[in-house]
Amino acid sequence: MKFTALIASLLLCAYSALAADTPAPAVTPKPPKPPVLAATSFILLDFNTGTVLSEKDSDLQVEPASLTKLMTAYVVFNELKNKHLNLSDTVRISENAWRTQGSRMYVKVNSEVTVEDLLRGMIVQSGNDASVALAEHVAGSEDAFATMMNQYAKRLGLSKTHYQNSTGMPGDNHISSARDMATMAVAIIRDFPEYYSLYSEKEFTYNKIEQSNRNLLLWRDQSVDGMKTGYTKAAGYCLVSSAKRKQMRLISVVMGTDSKKARANESQKILNYGFRFYESHKAYEAGQQVATTRVWHGSSQDLLLTVPEPLYVTIPRGQFPSLRFQSKINPQIQAPLEKGQTVGKVQVLSGDKLIAEQDLVTMQAVTEGSFLQQSLDYLILKFQELALF
Repeated sequence: MKFTALIASLLLCAYSALAADTPAPAVTPKPPKPPVLAATSFILLDFNTGTVLSEKDSDLQVEPASLTKLMTAYVVFNELKNKHLNLSDTVRISENAWRTQGSRMYVKVNSEVTVEDLLRGMIVQSGNDASVALAEHVAGSEDAFATMMNQYAKRLGLSKTHYQNSTGMPGDNHISSARDMATMAVAIIRDFPEYYSLYSEKEFTYNKIEQSNRNLLLWRDQSVDGMKTGYTKAAGYCLVSSAKRKQMRLISVVMGTDSKKARANESQKILNYGFRFYESHKAYEAGQQVATTRVWHGSSQDLLLTVPEPLYVTIPRGQFPSLRFQSKINPQIQAPLEKGQTVGKVQVLSGDKLIAEQDLVTMQAVTEGSFLQQSLDYLILKFQELALF
């Protein structure tokens, strides 16, 4: 009995030592609840995936105030891209633009100002006079420009937005939402990266008057590189922010706070939450081989598949190793095939939840095979069909 007890004791000690040397399985905690913001509405989303990390009443229609100027800039950027404008073009300032109330760049009536200076006056200084001058130059009148703005809003899917002017001055039907403003910010960064740096400029001097960017986060947080402030009495203090840390860019929109300081503080809170508890990964690069499959009746049997755009995933921090990747490919793909033709999808799953999906496209064209190759493939497919019965 003593011998048996001794053996049991030794085995227990050995097991305890082994257990001590074996690390416990990693446990990835769920993100905590996001902070409560002192704002009428807000949204936080990932730029690359559009994943919403936190929101409150993000579809509530509210006055956008000077956040309107994001769309004004988008229209002007598009005119520049299409060569309808040049940055060096000069704009004659009308009396209407000169008399515009609210924040101003302080252009002089009948003076000639370059498009580039007016853009800086609008983006950095939030100049209403600059906005009206650009609108009149592009469309002939501010009303006509507002029609263009609404056309772009429809194209971008801004379903809660309607514009009546280029500045954000109050109007009976001049409205938007936090979600639409986030979509607007993403569109500017995605479609016009060559002009996005304007939103990070801290000061601009025109007519010997230096004005600072009203986005306080440009001074507080080095990862913040945009975008736009807004204020009217009805709208409160609003801020669209864009920040990038490592591979992850987040967009936050905070609407209806009660001060300049509050809109910066609340925006910082929600940005810090997103970066602390979430991460963004590029799962596949565009053009990277993702899968292979069989092609029938072709000059080649092997078909290489890729994704047409980079595939990103946004997940709670630490969960990337547990993700599952699967390809769903169309059955019996037959030649001829063009390069870039969609033949399936690649999916990313967390447990049983689909969190990302993108088309699978062919990496090469495949022509029809010879008569002999096609005949052999025909016979193989027939035998496979018979085997199913």
